[in-house]
Order: sequence, then C-alpha cells, then structure tokens
Amino acid sequence: MSTDPRVALQALVASLEEHLSAVSSRRGEDDPAVESAVFRMIDAFEEYEDALYDTYGEVTPLDVYDDDEDDDEDADPDGADANDVDARG
Repeated sequence: MSTDPRVALQALVASLEEHLSAVSSRRGEDDPAVESAVFRMIDAFEEYEDALYDTYGEVTPLDVYDDDEDDDEDADPDGADANDVDARG
C-alpha cells in the first residue's frame, strides 16, 4: 500500500519544523535531539519521494547525501583534494 503524497508531504514539513526547533534549542555541538531530528527529516523526505514516485512517477530535484560519500568524491587518487584545483587555466 502506497502513502498519499499529500500525507507524506505534511510529515516532511512537520519534520523540517521539528529540525528547526531542535537546532534553535541546541544544547551543544553534538546534541542528540538535533541528530534525531535530522534522521526523522531524512526518513520523511524519502517517504515523500517514494509516495510521489509511486503515485505520479515523479521525483524531487533534491538528493540526500552522506558526508562520507561527499568526502570520497572529492578525494584525488594522488591524495590531493579536488577542490584545490585552480580552474582559471
């Protein structure tokens, strides 16, 4: 059974609001409430995207990324950071 995209969207918006609340009342750099809100937001986004695709065959232009994956993509096989390349030619 597929979730109604509108219901999934409402859950996503609620998770974004929860994240904002957690961030605004953060109790230190590694506040578990913020981390928990992030994971709920990711889950809600994925549920919304799945519902959108199942119902309309459409996806969002957004992508959830993992910090570890981002680090791997920027790494040069020779050990240089891809962001350090001068693009002025």
